[in-house]
Amino acid sequence: MSDQAAFKPSLGLFDATMLVAGSMIGSGIFIVSADIARSVGSSGFLLLTWILSGVLTMIAALSYGELAGMMPRAGGQYVYLREAYNPLVGFLFGWTQFTVIQTGAIAAVAVAFAKFTAVFFPFFSPDNILFDLGFLTISAAQCLAIGSLVLLTLWHTRGVQGGKIVQTIFTSAKLLALGGLILLGFFMGFKGETWGQNWQNAWQPGVLSGEGQFTALVGLSIVTAVGAAMVGSLFSSDAWNNVTFIAGEIKNPKRNIPLSLFFGTLIVSVIYILTNIVYLGVLPLSDIAFAPADRVGTAAAGAIFGASATYVMAGLIMVSTFGCNNGLTLSGARLCYAMAKDGLFLSRAGRLNEKSVPDWALYIQLAWASVLCLSGTYGALLDYTIFAALLFYVLTVAGIFRLRRIRPDAERPYRAFGYPVLPALYILMASGIALILLIYKSENTLPGLVIVLLGIPIYYFTKRKRV
Repeated sequence: MSDQAAFKPSLGLFDATMLVAGSMIGSGIFIVSADIARSVGSSGFLLLTWILSGVLTMIAALSYGELAGMMPRAGGQYVYLREAYNPLVGFLFGWTQFTVIQTGAIAAVAVAFAKFTAVFFPFFSPDNILFDLGFLTISAAQCLAIGSLVLLTLWHTRGVQGGKIVQTIFTSAKLLALGGLILLGFFMGFKGETWGQNWQNAWQPGVLSGEGQFTALVGLSIVTAVGAAMVGSLFSSDAWNNVTFIAGEIKNPKRNIPLSLFFGTLIVSVIYILTNIVYLGVLPLSDIAFAPADRVGTAAAGAIFGASATYVMAGLIMVSTFGCNNGLTLSGARLCYAMAKDGLFLSRAGRLNEKSVPDWALYIQLAWASVLCLSGTYGALLDYTIFAALLFYVLTVAGIFRLRRIRPDAERPYRAFGYPVLPALYILMASGIALILLIYKSENTLPGLVIVLLGIPIYYFTKRKRV
């Protein structure tokens, strides 16, 4: 049975766009500007880092549009890599995505949701330990995080329509809230003196230290610093590709997936850039770089709203993270489904229930994400796979060139915008960032490579079992 026959195509262009935007916006935009500011040391390069990340994300999304139009099937990027290269490459992506990238992101976002819920309900504080088993402590925040995932999973087993409603409500709410924050920042909190001060030496990059020291960067070190800093902004914009995983449930996917990728990434990129302009208009650069616990959004809200800022920002992040996890949970299970249909995942994950939903894939995803919530290792695992995720993005965009050569007559309802220049530019820049990480942050990239490579023996073991 084909994907299109098995699944119920019921998501339109607006729904798919809400999934793209909603999956992208989590808590990163409120935090990572602090680390970027410390790494590049100037307002101009802080903003440039976000602009470059937005441009790169949009180029990748526009490039994926060609693949989505060619192969509108459940599994998305997994299918593209399998068809462009071979089943092993597709499996390595799916293996890394399931074990760490998707489930790790789900766990991290769920814990962030719980932490900010504790602002209103202190019982759910991470410091409130409910169980101490010696080898494992379980906090109220972890319990709430897992509870939120159970709720979302059970909701998604009832059909894709329910997930669509939740995604639309929460994504619309956080887009309106972010838009309101930007407007209030411009009209209520914006200080001309602060803005002018931040732009006095805007194009003198450097490294800011906690002692108030500034170490200027020159030559190649500027490229290295910006490349390393872009990791945070790129992964605050990540998960835009999740819409490709649910292609079987999107109406007219050959048209709507490419368009949703464009509109969704454009909306989020513009919002991220405007948010950082607000940060620079209400906070001195040093306050951005050394915001308490890196919570730049809360510090900026404090400059706008005063004493109520903590509650305003906590509410916004709760809405943002819950909506983000709705999209991640919904789409991630479809990747498991596609792999199971190829015999490369637990067979039950390849079954649909009476609501045309892969319920077992949802349960398996829930179980592993819950383990990561309890273990507390999701943060380190996500750091480890930054390099791997970039590598798979590069391979997927490069797959456009390969498929044009080996399948020149294939139907392409949409062709990658700016081909071959823009896709080649993405490959060059993303590869450069990955190389910078490999050289200068090997403590994170090497474990990530190990996670990917562990998939090779598992692939061949799984393949042997099928014979």
